[in-house]
Amino acid sequence: MSSSCATVPHRVRTQWRSDNNFGPAIKVLPYRNRCGLSRRDFATRGIVAAGASVMSSTLVSQPAQVFGISIGLERLPYKKDGYKFWTWRGHKIHYVEEGEGFPIVLIHGFGASAFHWRYNIPELAKKYKVYAVDLLGFGWSEKALVDYDALVWRDQVADFLKEIVKEPTILVGNSLGGFTALVAAEAMPQQVVGIALLNSAGQFGSPDDTTTETEESGVQNFILKPLKEVFQRVVLGFLFWQAKQPARVESVLKSVYKDTTNVDDYLIQSITKPADDPNAGEVYYRLMSRFMSNQRKYTLDSILSKLSCPLLLVWGDLDPWVGPAKAIRIKEFYPNTSIINLQAGHCPHDEVPEAVNKALVDWLATLPSTYTASQTV
Repeated sequence: MSSSCATVPHRVRTQWRSDNNFGPAIKVLPYRNRCGLSRRDFATRGIVAAGASVMSSTLVSQPAQVFGISIGLERLPYKKDGYKFWTWRGHKIHYVEEGEGFPIVLIHGFGASAFHWRYNIPELAKKYKVYAVDLLGFGWSEKALVDYDALVWRDQVADFLKEIVKEPTILVGNSLGGFTALVAAEAMPQQVVGIALLNSAGQFGSPDDTTTETEESGVQNFILKPLKEVFQRVVLGFLFWQAKQPARVESVLKSVYKDTTNVDDYLIQSITKPADDPNAGEVYYRLMSRFMSNQRKYTLDSILSKLSCPLLLVWGDLDPWVGPAKAIRIKEFYPNTSIINLQAGHCPHDEVPEAVNKALVDWLATLPSTYTASQTV
């Protein structure tokens, strides 16, 4: 792989299907469905948590190029020291900010960062004010040694909206970021006026998930639990070491991108470099052993039942982890939903950015408050 992706072709496919007449109908290929991301998916295939930097940088978008010739799709430049920083509860949080107009907040998936929206930020910023924030423990944000839970990221995003954005907002999230967008919207119903989910994480509840709490015995507390933790640390320590290797990151990305053209050195570096942070291994352990085991505490049906804003699902139908059946189930449960189906994998915003950008802009134009704001830019 070349040391620079500036001259690597960034081929973008624009064939897609919509139930809102956004584009021509195409045949949807057979897909493999999995509604939830399991702990094994994250641990053995997942992309590792990544590390903090300190310096702010001027944001200048760069055109994507093929053999040195611009193809019109701008790309966020990769800056190893990050872009902008905000202090939240004593922790350094990284984010990107570009454009003017009605605000849109982009939230990345597990192990990724704001840089994963590199093809979306410049385009969306032509009409809107775009923020892309790194969740605590990921990207350039601090590798804080806290007990990771969905509510930690919910509170982070909610405070980001209060302190940085300060006005009604659209949330857009991929994978884990999609689930975070949902729980943040539940917490901030007056400020979040719309949500777009791209192959979102999260599971629907099941009667089988209900459990009764029992008092643990002394043997469990003092013998079995410590042994279990030691075993987990050994296994997850090895998985962390394996997961942060560039070749492994590249392999994982290529397994969830149908078109792997955009799996380049910059994307890989944005994931592997932060993993060098001294706390990254411990963050990975806490994410795997604690957060993943608590996923069932927060179900999609319990969250969606409390929302009232419009919802857009932009779904890569060829995702080997989260198939389109989940999008269909979300719409059945939450009727105020539009679906855009794309021939892409788990990260359609980076794999087919032109199609995702169009889907977002067209949908945003149907929302009265954002449409008015976009016309003033």
